[in-house]
Amino acid sequence: MRNVIALRNGEAQLLAEDGWQLLRDVEQPLPDGLLILPFTDWLEREARQPTGRDGLWLGPDDEIEALEPWLAQVPLIAIDFPSFRDGRGYSQAYLLRSRLGWHGELRAVGDVLRDQLSHMRQCGFDSFAVREDKCAEDALKGLAGMSVLYGRSVIEPRPLFRRR
Repeated sequence: MRNVIALRNGEAQLLAEDGWQLLRDVEQPLPDGLLILPFTDWLEREARQPTGRDGLWLGPDDEIEALEPWLAQVPLIAIDFPSFRDGRGYSQAYLLRSRLGWHGELRAVGDVLRDQLSHMRQCGFDSFAVREDKCAEDALKGLAGMSVLYGRSVIEPRPLFRRR
């Protein structure tokens, strides 16, 4: 993947090399390397030959509770944003982090734009595959967009009035 921004030690940086390959349509044989597979294909592959090295991606209609038994063995979960207007991925990310307590890499993929990155971070995303036709260096500025957050979030569960 190109145009990937990741949070490493609290700092946002553009990844020069990202070994993950997002496969939206899985055809056999699978390529070598680190793969991000659709949830149903990931489940089939893990049932046949458990590796614990492949990531998976969730579409807006996928139920995150179905992941719970496998969360310990998933290194990366990508959540798809088919359109910048579709906000279901924010809820999926928030629930993965807050309700299910998942701590692995959580990546936003699809129609990911600069203006969304700060909000995505508040929901628990720590890497972002910015749309290919956009400038990733410019998108880095989107992570510094808000200096004060009034409401609760995954990274700061206390509202502003409780932070004294």
